[in-house]
Amino acid sequence: MYTLLSGLYKYVFQKDEYCILILGLDNAGKTTFLEQSKTRFSKNYKGMSLSKITTTVGLNIGTVDVGKARLMFWDLGGQEELQSLWDKYYAECHGVIYVIDSTDEDRLSESKQAFEKMVMSEALDGVPILVLANKQDVETCLSIPDIKTAFSDCTSKIGRRDCLTQACSALTGKGVREGIEWMVKCVVRNVHRPPRQRDIT
Repeated sequence: MYTLLSGLYKYVFQKDEYCILILGLDNAGKTTFLEQSKTRFSKNYKGMSLSKITTTVGLNIGTVDVGKARLMFWDLGGQEELQSLWDKYYAECHGVIYVIDSTDEDRLSESKQAFEKMVMSEALDGVPILVLANKQDVETCLSIPDIKTAFSDCTSKIGRRDCLTQACSALTGKGVREGIEWMVKCVVRNVHRPPRQRDIT
């Protein structure tokens, strides 16, 4: 009887919570992506003006509910001196969203180096990765094939985990919902990183 009641309580009052890191170089559009995610998945969230978003120094946190899953986003600063802090969050995360500025060809190799260092971390073994080619609303941006080619020698390091490269415009919201929904499917089916239980508030 206890098991039945316990299961019923979890079904009615708890959600499975998954922690998702949003990583990438500074100015890639990580915080704008987070704001768009909250606007699209949280009914009463008004959102902040996207034009007022500044460089993240430290950490932004946001939560969205997608079906029975609750995603806790940790948007980490991407400046070089802050990248050394990323790995402090790896052990607890269930997924990674890596944001690339498709308009900044000059820093593409720098972004690739940061990505490569991240995927080689043993603490992220089996964790799904969504690579967002952001700022696709700008005519002069790099295409998805361009970015895949630039990152091609990272493929072997990604291994057998779920990984998707997707076009996105955090400013207009294009690709945001699709990216989040893909991530939810991946974290829910990943048996190696079970969710945390959180009471619904």
